[in-house]
Amino acid sequence: MESVQATKQRFGIIGNDPKLNRAIEKAIQVSPTDISVLVTGESGVGKESVPKIIHALSHRKHGKYIAVNCGAIPSELMESEFFGHKKGSFTGATQDKEGFFQAAHEGTLFLDEVADLPLAMQVKLLRAIQEKAVRPVGGESEISIDVRLMSATHKQLSREVASGAFRDDLFYRINVIDIEVPALKNRRDDIPVLARYLLDKVAAENDAGE
Repeated sequence: MESVQATKQRFGIIGNDPKLNRAIEKAIQVSPTDISVLVTGESGVGKESVPKIIHALSHRKHGKYIAVNCGAIPSELMESEFFGHKKGSFTGATQDKEGFFQAAHEGTLFLDEVADLPLAMQVKLLRAIQEKAVRPVGGESEISIDVRLMSATHKQLSREVASGAFRDDLFYRINVIDIEVPALKNRRDDIPVLARYLLDKVAAENDAGE
């Protein structure tokens, strides 16, 4: 099993804070499994690094890694984007299109900002996870999928569940393992290390440009 230090070097992660190291160690430990992982932490802390580490160290590493920003997809296009569509299923559907789940078959699907999914889409996502199959928009049959699902959010999903904004059954499906990425403000000893790294990087770029 790869060490924490080797993983940080491999993925360009700077810092030695124990909380950061624990998050990476947890990612390494769960990588050989197909357990669903929820990555939490404030915006800008680098949550996307965790699923990349897990995918790269998993048996799915030769499959595709598909990352999706759930907050950037218009609600009316979500079903088509996630599950694909058949030609002629709606205006503008000029050809068959595979969705994120089909594209990530035998690989990893990472849903960033999963809390931004509308409730109607949460129901369909839950069914896809449970059945391990999707039905393209306009399709007559389901397509089996083999995908490892990972998610991330800067929101506290337990509060979203309590308020009714996020389904509790979906929450428990995607939150089998929770990995929290600490903010830089909570690992102050890493600030000088990161500052030195950035200064050295800028100096090297300036030298190269001369």
